[in-house]
Amino acid sequence: MNRKAPAALLLILSLMLVIAGCGAGNQNQKEGQNQNSAPKETAAQETQKAEAVSGASEKSYTPLDQLKDSYDIIIVGAGGAGMSAALEAKASGMNPVIFEKMPVAGGNTTKSSSGMNASQTKFQKEQGIEDSNDLFYEETLKGGHGTNDKEMLRFFVDHSAEAIDWLDSIGIRLNNLTITGGMNEKRTHRPEDGSAVGQYLVNGLVKNVQEQGIPLFVNADVKEITQQDGKANGVKVVFNQTEEKTIAAKAVVVTTGGFGANMDMISEVRPDLKGYVTTNQIGSTGDGIRMIEQLGGTTVDMDQIQVHPTVQQEKSYLIGEAVRGEGAILVSAEGKRFANELDTRDKVTAAINALPEKSAYLVFDSGVKSRAKAIAQYEKMGFVIQGDTVEALAKAMNVPADALQKTLDTWNAAVKNKKDAEFGRTTGMDNDLSGAPYYAIKIAPGIHYTMGGVKINTNTEVLNKEGKAIPGLFAAGEVTGGLHGQNRIGGNSVAEIIIFGRQAGIKSAEFVKGQ
Repeated sequence: MNRKAPAALLLILSLMLVIAGCGAGNQNQKEGQNQNSAPKETAAQETQKAEAVSGASEKSYTPLDQLKDSYDIIIVGAGGAGMSAALEAKASGMNPVIFEKMPVAGGNTTKSSSGMNASQTKFQKEQGIEDSNDLFYEETLKGGHGTNDKEMLRFFVDHSAEAIDWLDSIGIRLNNLTITGGMNEKRTHRPEDGSAVGQYLVNGLVKNVQEQGIPLFVNADVKEITQQDGKANGVKVVFNQTEEKTIAAKAVVVTTGGFGANMDMISEVRPDLKGYVTTNQIGSTGDGIRMIEQLGGTTVDMDQIQVHPTVQQEKSYLIGEAVRGEGAILVSAEGKRFANELDTRDKVTAAINALPEKSAYLVFDSGVKSRAKAIAQYEKMGFVIQGDTVEALAKAMNVPADALQKTLDTWNAAVKNKKDAEFGRTTGMDNDLSGAPYYAIKIAPGIHYTMGGVKINTNTEVLNKEGKAIPGLFAAGEVTGGLHGQNRIGGNSVAEIIIFGRQAGIKSAEFVKGQ
């Protein structure tokens, strides 16, 4: 066994980072796979590779010489769902292990920015926000155009507040509330300082995983889920791209994420999306879906792929919905608004694509910047245009100054009167845009999330084509399908990974105890 390989890999990747001159971040890297043919994708992938290294040495993962031949529960994927499952399995008295194919933990969870949706939470009550699980259910069902799996959705909303409480109990507090598109109440929970939720959540979960002594192996690429007598009983996993091992288990939990970075899979089901940039970390290649299909699992909604309206194109970087939730507006190259910025993502995307240039600008002021902390990261990455006055901003954006001034004046009047006569926006209107300096970020749509995936029930058991559970096989997070229907509401994916990740840990532990 080559114990020097991980250190050598980190050294090589660190040199790549220095050469690239990239800053901080914590994303994932895998070489030579699923490269998008569009030129701008290459730049985005290089950025993600650099981000993968940054922070890799900040976390200590389990050394390979501590690998055992068997565990109670194997968890495939170290994103939010996987780590939540591991923690609950451990709390249930199990001996779980996590295998992560990338050099660092986090997956797409790290990229989450806006927050985690939940209703009837203690933090909402503390802040006088009246909300209900029924309202959350109805708004999510409407957002998914009525095609959501209703049983899954009911479980989801009814366990959302409990998930917020659980995170708080392990030192991950999400008590800063905002709103996202398709919602009418402030139920998007963020870190106390208003910063992006993803890195905060991943750091907190990794800390808890390590404190609980749960082994977490990185550069551990699971290639196959093994089976005996129709029951999942382990995995075949390749370590450091060289050494394959078969590890036994009494149950397997798949939390490998979606397929948003696999353009071959996307093109199979949605050829119209060929050439789009993707916000997904490069490890989101649909591995878990393919492995589960080989065991007889079935899929649902595979052609339902969400395109996010606000993506910085050169680096394929998501500009979170919280920026609009805190008051930003969208303007065209003519300096005019053209849509309700907080309509559902599919509708806002369609409005941008209807513009001649198929791109737009997010425009905001110093107040929005102070409330949406993720903007500091966007600024660091060079995305933000600034002007001390509206006229100066318009010049920097290359849009007509008089049109932009009129747009802002009309919008500020709408905020004051609480009535958007132009496009009927009713949320994200707590503050006007009058605090200089002013800012803008150029955006266009990009592939963001795969609503489709393997079919599970509310116990997170993977179902076969007859609708029966495959013994010992569980799944949670973006690898699954059905919950979101035809359109995901911003903030619901973070809720999904925690709610169903926890459930997967609990139910897989129950299964093992029943053996």
